[in-house]
Amino acid sequence: MKAKNITVVAAQYVEDYKVRIMFSDNTWKIADFKPFLFAYDRGYYNKYRKPNTFKRFKIEEGNIVWGKNWDLLFPVHELHSGKIKVPPKPLTAKAFREYLNG
Repeated sequence: MKAKNITVVAAQYVEDYKVRIMFSDNTWKIADFKPFLFAYDRGYYNKYRKPNTFKRFKIEEGNIVWGKNWDLLFPVHELHSGKIKVPPKPLTAKAFREYLNG
């Protein structure tokens, strides 16, 4: 199965900002979102630093997402690698959303 066809099929909260994710190729990875969430002040997205808010993710259309309108999501290939990229410098809100979406 090619990486571009892999989707998220299940996820469970582990601890802190770590989530265990199962993919459509039957692999499991633990992704640590803490470095991403705490690297910079993210304005609107800072609410996901609160553990109870962070834990409210869901699986939709083959990805793990946060928020009613997919406020926060990550490229599946990054999740599958188990490594979440941290942008090299603070971005504008628009550039940050573009970074998250692809």
